[in-house]
Amino acid sequence: MPADRKQIARDSYAAFAAGDRSFFEERLSDDFLFSAPPDPKLDRGGYFERCWPGAGRGQRFDLVRLVESGDEVIVTYESETSEGTRGRNTEVLTFDDDDRIVRTEVYFGWNLD
Repeated sequence: MPADRKQIARDSYAAFAAGDRSFFEERLSDDFLFSAPPDPKLDRGGYFERCWPGAGRGQRFDLVRLVESGDEVIVTYESETSEGTRGRNTEVLTFDDDDRIVRTEVYFGWNLD
């Protein structure tokens, strides 16, 4: 039975908020690439070095859009940091044939405050 990629996407935001690195160790492919405007094409190690320190810091993600298209899940979320800063972003998660995340592209939105 194929994996529910939208559920994997949901779980990834919950795992990041909880600081559950083991989820990502299992779900990111070995050739994973992460891209955001300040950090284009970070490899798996670069992602853990640059982005992971922000995990598990009391942030909250409210997913407002999940669209599966081919091997991608497009996620729009509203987030709130532990300091109360709120924002809205969209990310594209691309999956490989083993339902592991092979690429994440982050498109920054705007502040909600």
